[in-house]
Amino acid sequence: MKLARGTVLVLASHNRGKAREITELVAPYGLLVRGAGELGLAEPEETSSSFAENAALKARAAALASGVFALADDSGLNVEALDGAPGIYSARWAGPDKDFSLAMARVERELKEAGAKNFSAAFVCVLALASPSGEVALFEGRVHGSLVFPPRGNNGFGYDPIFVADGMSETFGEIAAALKHAISHRARAFAKFAVSALP
Repeated sequence: MKLARGTVLVLASHNRGKAREITELVAPYGLLVRGAGELGLAEPEETSSSFAENAALKARAAALASGVFALADDSGLNVEALDGAPGIYSARWAGPDKDFSLAMARVERELKEAGAKNFSAAFVCVLALASPSGEVALFEGRVHGSLVFPPRGNNGFGYDPIFVADGMSETFGEIAAALKHAISHRARAFAKFAVSALP
């Protein structure tokens, strides 16, 4: 699937942080970006057991409902000492109000309860591009690092204030948006998407 300049692309996300990041990444390519929320598209229940399957489910639902190409993101934090949790449940750990201070506190609490000495973690992102006919292409990005407590920084969103990428000393919550766009899991997935699908 190759998108031409001027193509309408629906972002199949109701997460404002994700939508903002993806919109900024897409901006140079001349696509007409619309949010699922502004089009009144319902957010499907994420019933699958992997980032890839959830991203595909969301993209396909938005493409079929809107009749245009749709891009969905499923992403989260995999913590090694917690057997990959919160993983696909990363957003759910923040509760119905999406309070990630609660989610970060839960990660810290569960690491302490497990007696963990290893704070290794990875952010994972899968982008799914769906055509109006329901065809889907997947693009995965990962960034490895470690967790720090207490949270540091007010930039980014989600678990950014506790994640330090390998080779860095600042959390994703402390670095500038431009730097995060260059090195994040979403940026890495987007780079693959751009090569494959963008003009």
